[in-house]
Amino acid sequence: MRGSITGLVVAVTGGARGIGGEIAAQLAQAGARVAIGDIDGEAARATAARLGARVVGLRLDVAERESFATFLAAVEREWGPLDVLVNNAGVLWVGPFDREPEAARRRQFDVNVHGVINGVTLAAPGMRARGAGHIVTVASAASKLSPPGESSYAATKHAVLGYLSGVRAELRGSGVELSVIMPTVVDTELATGTDTGAVALLQPAAVARAVVETIERPRFEVTVPGYVGPLLRAVNVLPATLRNRVLLAMVPDQVAAVHDSSSRDDYEHQICGPPNLHARR
Repeated sequence: MRGSITGLVVAVTGGARGIGGEIAAQLAQAGARVAIGDIDGEAARATAARLGARVVGLRLDVAERESFATFLAAVEREWGPLDVLVNNAGVLWVGPFDREPEAARRRQFDVNVHGVINGVTLAAPGMRARGAGHIVTVASAASKLSPPGESSYAATKHAVLGYLSGVRAELRGSGVELSVIMPTVVDTELATGTDTGAVALLQPAAVARAVVETIERPRFEVTVPGYVGPLLRAVNVLPATLRNRVLLAMVPDQVAAVHDSSSRDDYEHQICGPPNLHARR
């Protein structure tokens, strides 16, 4: 059990706004020294300035390994060796699988999967050498489920959970902890226009609290809300026909949610075009 966050050096990707911004705020309030990385460097610096002297904002494109390495080196120069990396940056395209632009599919894998892998492979070796460290990845309930309209996104989140499960086994006994936070739908730009299914819309602060609590008391799989994990385990032991009926009632149909809607146009133009604002989780 780790305990206090005071004095820890924590890097948060996609930290300029949304869930990442709230994570940075709660960590700073808890006494951590926080580095915000975001592809919108100006927004990262503005958020850091708002949060106080113990927070620094830096530009980061998680999909570019060199950018990630430069970011982590800057964090160490500013605050010292990294104690915790929070992989938070992510993107989401919603709609029928056969209408998904190739650019959107590739960007989701670049940010959501390769971005996490870049962070883990760059940060974990140093942590292992020091015998301590923690990598927390904000994934999604889509790591366990595959909502209609989010097929590629769910594939990226399944990939992240599988990757981190394997890395965790390799790091067992090293002193390096891995955690995966899996929230349902959160009220951010990423989720604009989508449906929440059978659960209430989460606020970024709830996910941030889960991240802070997981740093204080490390564990591998964390669902938000907490009851989702036990519920999914219970559903998965049901006979297939009954399980499918329950999941149909629980899991949102995002194809239907965004049908004939233009609410996501601005956001999805960003992820289908040049990689300019991917971190708005």
